[in-house]
Amino acid sequence: MKIENKKRESGCPITYGLDTFGDRWTLLIIREIMILGKRTYSEFLEADEGIASNILVARLKHLEAEGIVEKSRDPENRRAFIYELTKKGRDLAPILIEIIIWSGMHDNRPFALRKVFNKIKRDREGFETALRAE
Repeated sequence: MKIENKKRESGCPITYGLDTFGDRWTLLIIREIMILGKRTYSEFLEADEGIASNILVARLKHLEAEGIVEKSRDPENRRAFIYELTKKGRDLAPILIEIIIWSGMHDNRPFALRKVFNKIKRDREGFETALRAE
């Protein structure tokens, strides 16, 4: 089933980006795959942010329709699917890195997670290369 893309009436590149990957849940699914290595629907449901199953289904379909993720049957469980980033999806690595850097510089809450921010500070180029790798 092909999901039709939103009609994009503006030629603005920011509008295109926001329509494609710019909501909270979409970016968090991309984070789960790209940074945390999660690949299955059930793994995405376990995210700390607590995504609802109906939102997860909608966002995964959107990401697939936009060419950001591909899904394939799990060879170990033929009833399940594995989601992987396409090249277009992996090309979002610098955007996620910039969000992490910005948050790391400005989020002063005592419980703010800093592990990935510190990795990026130590070796941004190596971190980005690893995220873009297939």
